[in-house]
Amino acid sequence: MTANRHGNLSAVPLWEFVLEGFRGGMETQALLFAAFLALYVVTVMGNLTMITVITLDARLHSPMYFFLKNLSFLDLCCSSVIAPNALANFLSSSRVITFAGCTIQFFLISVFATTEAVLLAVMAYDRFRAICSPLQYPVTMRPLICAQLVLGCYCAGCFNSIVQTSLTFQLPFCSSNLINDFFCDVPPLLQLACADTALNELLLFGLCGFLIVTTVLVILVSYGYITVTILRMHSGTGRQKVFSTCGSHLTAVSLFYGTLFVMYAQPGAVDSMEQGKVVSIFYTLVIPMLNPLIYSLRNKDVKDALRRLGQRQAAL
Repeated sequence: MTANRHGNLSAVPLWEFVLEGFRGGMETQALLFAAFLALYVVTVMGNLTMITVITLDARLHSPMYFFLKNLSFLDLCCSSVIAPNALANFLSSSRVITFAGCTIQFFLISVFATTEAVLLAVMAYDRFRAICSPLQYPVTMRPLICAQLVLGCYCAGCFNSIVQTSLTFQLPFCSSNLINDFFCDVPPLLQLACADTALNELLLFGLCGFLIVTTVLVILVSYGYITVTILRMHSGTGRQKVFSTCGSHLTAVSLFYGTLFVMYAQPGAVDSMEQGKVVSIFYTLVIPMLNPLIYSLRNKDVKDALRRLGQRQAAL
């Protein structure tokens, strides 16, 4: 940062940022390191287990589990973009991240988070097709269609990430290079800009708001039809199976969209940095850790597949 002869601040190129992370002494940092490490290890083990079980067990080669495997992959990637660097910073005094490194981290977390949001809506649509149109389901959700839907999710994620990344990192940063967060995210970066960020904030709330509204609408309509179909069922066993499957998905949807709304789609979110750090932990580490537990503990097919995999390994 430099000052001209009129006393106004002018921007100079930044080659690196400093991630402030969480305040506190060595004991606090050690506790945070242990907590983050535990969350990350459980996340990696849980999601890798889900991916492995769904891949190896032929009985889980269906559209629902194809989407669930992609969800586990996204959760694994999302936490891996954040956690290793955060863990290293807890043990470091510098906490420096290069401008290029910050850009890449920002881009990737935006891709994975947006893709997951759209994928959750696709999973709701899949359940709608399976429950409301079971006879047409093998045709409407054949492998090619499923692959195209997942590709569409990634395209939406890349589009949002390209827009957010290009607009954010073309801003001149002159107030400081200290990012008030444990990773490179939109709100703390906008606070460092010495230019008008109204357009960025408008696009942030606009794109995230559009994303949340459209995907939630798909989820609500899908589950509206599912509810009507369930009420018409005469079999108690059928209802229980549907409730088990849909309950897991609704739990994951509530956790994910709730945190997205708190973080990005409400006025004042950009100014609430301390709240933002806690919410960021939730959607980058806690939710990726919980999703495999939610889908495995409440899903008989996954539990049976885990049991078969364990028996197969024990027999070797």
